[in-house]
Amino acid sequence: MQNTALLTVENLCVEIPTRRGILKPVDDVSLQIAPGEILGVVGESGAGKSMTGNAVIGLLDPPAHISGGQVLLNGKRVDNLPREQMRRVRGKQIGMVFQDPLTSLNPLLPIGDQLVETIQEHLPVSQREARDRAVAALDEVGIPAASSRIDSYPHEFSGGMRQRVVIALALCAEPDLVIADEPTTALDVSVQAQIISLLKKLCRERGTGVMLVTHDMGVIAEASDRVAVMYAGRLAEIGPVRQVLTDPQHPYTAGLMGSTPGASLGRRRLNQIPGTMPGLNAVPDGCAYHPRCPRAEAKCRAEPRPPVSGSASCWFPGEVKI
Repeated sequence: MQNTALLTVENLCVEIPTRRGILKPVDDVSLQIAPGEILGVVGESGAGKSMTGNAVIGLLDPPAHISGGQVLLNGKRVDNLPREQMRRVRGKQIGMVFQDPLTSLNPLLPIGDQLVETIQEHLPVSQREARDRAVAALDEVGIPAASSRIDSYPHEFSGGMRQRVVIALALCAEPDLVIADEPTTALDVSVQAQIISLLKKLCRERGTGVMLVTHDMGVIAEASDRVAVMYAGRLAEIGPVRQVLTDPQHPYTAGLMGSTPGASLGRRRLNQIPGTMPGLNAVPDGCAYHPRCPRAEAKCRAEPRPPVSGSASCWFPGEVKI
């Protein structure tokens, strides 16, 4: 994997300076994505999932900034590129699919104009060829009668169809990597399944790598090849999806699986993780999860925090089961 990594994130840190001190929404995160692989990034709200994706694609809102580590795409560092150069990387080498498709689409322009503009921005093609590519992209993501719907406006599509248009927009310049931030959250279950199936199909056929950010363990199980579990801005566990979901090594992962209906069949009640995730201004010393962990000992409360050993950042991996 080391030699074939499409995306490499090494010891990434993101800081937000405030009047009350410096907050770290992403703290020493390392991960890799291979061509054609879907890496699911999962955790509660505020765990740092979306911030990690935004840091990779260079869309951090100031004063948030990368304060440490590096991001490499195809072996070349991209986190330190000038803004204009990074803008060219976005779209051409990295595509983005957001939770709400309306944030990615201009409501005043037909979707075809938006696709053609993106294609011509990143590929040396004529207006006619760009339009042909746009129709092909819409057809590829399953938009019926793409050649006639290309002149429709975003509001003329259903939520699921708009999300398909956004995926076409993210892929039309043939990027190597796609960051998909909660792409199915606003959709009903049947449409979710269609979008997941579409992402998987496009990844396998094009060799595109995907970072799939979600809080839904069901989406992770269905779509991902590997999964990274985040907690309080840190990486709790990372590994092959089947291994992590069936034999979690970190107690937080075990807690997530125990509170998932599919993993709790036969029980009268779902397991519940006590307490709440700490705020960024109140992350405890040692392991950030220790106040909620049923296995915490004195070692867990002390500095330094546990490194990622094997697949989990835990002093006692595998000792708490679902």
